[in-house]
Amino acid sequence: MNINASIIDQRLLGIQDEIRQQAETDLGIKDSGRLKSLAFLYLCVKTMLDLDMNETFDCLTEGSGDFGVDAMHLTEEMEGEFGVTLFQAKYKNSLEGNAGFPEEGVNALINAIRHIFDPSAELDSINERLQIKVETACSMIRDGFIPRVRAIACNNGLKWNAAVEEAITRAGFGDQVTWEYVNHDVLIGILQRLKPVDATLRLTGKAIVEDMNFSRVCVGRIPVTEVAALMKLHGDRLLERNIRRFLGLQGNRVNEGIRGTLCSSNPTNFYFFNNGLTLVCSDFSYNALQGSDYQIKVENLQIVNGGQTSMTIFKTLEEMYSKSKNPPSDASVMVRIYKLPKDNEDIVLQITQAANSQNPVDLKDLRYNDERQRRLETGIHDLDFIYRRKRMDSATKPTDITSGTAAEAILAVWRSAPHQAKFLTREHFGKLYDKIFTETLNGAQTIAAVLLYRITENHRRRPAEVDPMFVRYASCFIAMQMGRRLLKELQVELDGLDHRNFAAAKKYIEQYGEQYFLASIQDVDNALKDLYGGQPVSLQQLSATFRRGDLISRLQALMV
Repeated sequence: MNINASIIDQRLLGIQDEIRQQAETDLGIKDSGRLKSLAFLYLCVKTMLDLDMNETFDCLTEGSGDFGVDAMHLTEEMEGEFGVTLFQAKYKNSLEGNAGFPEEGVNALINAIRHIFDPSAELDSINERLQIKVETACSMIRDGFIPRVRAIACNNGLKWNAAVEEAITRAGFGDQVTWEYVNHDVLIGILQRLKPVDATLRLTGKAIVEDMNFSRVCVGRIPVTEVAALMKLHGDRLLERNIRRFLGLQGNRVNEGIRGTLCSSNPTNFYFFNNGLTLVCSDFSYNALQGSDYQIKVENLQIVNGGQTSMTIFKTLEEMYSKSKNPPSDASVMVRIYKLPKDNEDIVLQITQAANSQNPVDLKDLRYNDERQRRLETGIHDLDFIYRRKRMDSATKPTDITSGTAAEAILAVWRSAPHQAKFLTREHFGKLYDKIFTETLNGAQTIAAVLLYRITENHRRRPAEVDPMFVRYASCFIAMQMGRRLLKELQVELDGLDHRNFAAAKKYIEQYGEQYFLASIQDVDNALKDLYGGQPVSLQQLSATFRRGDLISRLQALMV
């Protein structure tokens, strides 16, 4: 018996109980065997993409007509590209962990990649959940955006064989598609990353160490071979505070540039071409009698900036070793090591935010201590709901409101920007933060927006037979119209919605929410007919229409 395979198998028991109802409601899966396989797929998607329960279920496409794609996740457009992650999972009840990933599974995934990213291709017998995602991807391709595909094969056994490797090479996708393998060992490694990391960092050359304000700072150089060894030993456990996930080597310009410099004829220039690494720890020590080449012992080490650099160095050197090439032993990178007070979480967050703010990142976890977030938490608590300012691993309850859901709902319902709510989530806690979380935003407005948004999202995930196809794309637009109907019912402007009339607002939503939904569907239908002159609209056109927000002014006019 493989111990890691056994741990994952045991973990699936709890996951089955957690997802049973939603699996039956969303996917029609009741059979215990299929439920266990789905639980493994769910665990892989949730772990590899770091999503919550609802986001994970949105990705699942498993079932008949899935073209070998069990789950599909799309990112927003960034610099003319968008990311697509495809999963295929195979789970066996054996706990030996010695079954290889089947060749036919990878071949099916290869065939799917050939077809689902061709906007002109006609896919027969494709299931609806996958079709929605494929049409969204194809509409983005038609708009000129380039897909970068990450194909992940998951099982509770061994990696694919040489024949599969040859099939991947023959597919000829080049660097536009990257392939990854995930099994029980990989999952356990990621799930254990919360354990503190103690390590020894071997610097090269001179270094500066200075004590200040009950803290200590070290600035020096570390060989890339040391960085690679550190990542190989500790991996994702070093990146718990890092707000970027590894973006991969291919298709990411920055990471490709890092690899190119390391593989060049003069890798010593790497130090000058890279911004360096920022590390935090609870303590570090060194031999102060040395003049250079310090060995620094660190406790509770974390990389808060430079996670991409570190992982790319590791991946690049691994490739070199596999091809029997010598790594660039004279290449180094600047490193900043901060020993910080153990009770000062705020300064860690501020360092992380400042060190990463030069690129678009998910700032959700860094805004949780903002005064506006604290104020919302208090206001929402007083209305018998719980506001989750910071991400948690536990499942949410009906009375729980996460900051991410609140941002989407507020932007769609009260800020009249439904397209930004759905397709610019990376900026909700960045460039759009002040637009969403204004100084006048209160708990009553937040809860009302979320309750309305939940109605539309439930229909998007589980459409009723009478719901038109555009409901799959228009949930934020429908929520916007529902918000306007609620204010009209209350006979107030948005500023007039507060704790004093919250009970009435909640009662209206509970009693008439579905009526608001149906009336708002009619609004969207009328706006689409006005925009397209009553002509039939394809799914790709629908996806593009709602992504661009072409209907907003027409919908606003309907409520005047």
